Amino acid sequence: MPSNDYHFITTWHVPATREEISEVIGDATGLARWWPSVYLDVSVVDPGGPDGVGRVVSLYTKGWLPYTLRWQFTVTAADPPAGFSLEARGDFVGRGIWTFEVNRPAEDPAGPMTTVTYDWLIRAEKGLLKRLSLIMKPIFGANHRWAMARGEESLLLELARRHAIDPVVRAAIRRPPGPTFPHNLRNRPG
Repeated sequence: MPSNDYHFITTWHVPATREEISEVIGDATGLARWWPSVYLDVSVVDPGGPDGVGRVVSLYTKGWLPYTLRWQFTVTAADPPAGFSLEARGDFVGRGIWTFEVNRPAEDPAGPMTTVTYDWLIRAEKGLLKRLSLIMKPIFGANHRWAMARGEESLLLELARRHAIDPVVRAAIRRPPGPTFPHNLRNRPG
């Protein structure tokens, strides 16, 4: 595997139905709202077909480290609520596969539980990442794991907001964590 190739598999166990999770994660335009620590700006370039296949999304993202990434993804397969696949290009080139597997159905007395898996196989093409991957790969890997941990935390907060019927309870749910190094976001689009 070349030094600038990365393969990450992230697994979350989320107390929600896969339909709820698919709705949140599959809504690209909502990413910057509920996962703001990573997604700084998101825009749909092409809506694709009725099932979402062919949708092209432009992203401006970051992790814990003080650099940003510009990339796009195209939805290549969609099987809601079981998951979807995407192809990435730009500062990242590769593919991602989201799968949502029921562990406990909604009818279970303990409540629903879904395993969320993200299989991300990419090649870093941004100059800094590409050139420094040989020596910085463990740090770049830790940056990805940090970003995905913020995603799990933010998803749980988003689901709690959606489940809260009482407006007072909803208002008491804390905001998702924001981006690190916000002073470096001066070149943010929009």
